[in-house]
Amino acid sequence: MTASPRPIAGAHHLAQLNVATLLHPLDDPRMAPFVEMLDPINTAADGAPGFVWRFVEEGTSDATAARPAGEDVIVNLTVWETQEALWDFTYRSGHLEVMRQRRAWFERHVEAHLVLWWVPAGHRPTTEEAVERLAELRAHGPSPRAFTFASAYTAAEAEASAARSASLRTEAPSAGPRRGADANGA
Repeated sequence: MTASPRPIAGAHHLAQLNVATLLHPLDDPRMAPFVEMLDPINTAADGAPGFVWRFVEEGTSDATAARPAGEDVIVNLTVWETQEALWDFTYRSGHLEVMRQRRAWFERHVEAHLVLWWVPAGHRPTTEEAVERLAELRAHGPSPRAFTFASAYTAAEAEASAARSASLRTEAPSAGPRRGADANGA
């Protein structure tokens, strides 16, 4: 279900999910140029500096059959050593040409379509985890748990935020008297 991971380089890696709503089914002739670019672009990603891992469907070379975000929504879920490595592949490689043509194949986005978050090195996020992070970004905006290139957080900020949240959960005072007890505790 995954492309081969590379060796772990640091304490955290950057996970990313992006989603795209298809204008036509993948077997429609109008989608042929996109489908033809999948293997070359995925191969380029797999060999890019900083690439760690890519979700693929069992027995395939890509994730186009996975539909965790909707029947007409395809997903791309990857892990990178750094935000810079992902940025360089996305905007400074042949991938940029695919992005320039996306309007021919995908609906225009009306809400966030990309989410980034830090994961412990070696962790492989599930599609469920990724879709949850995207939903969190859409519902609450950028945070150390779910952000974008334009609103990025460091791994240290994400770790500190998670530690604060865990501390608040364990230190939270009770919310009033026990069920069935009156104001005197009886």
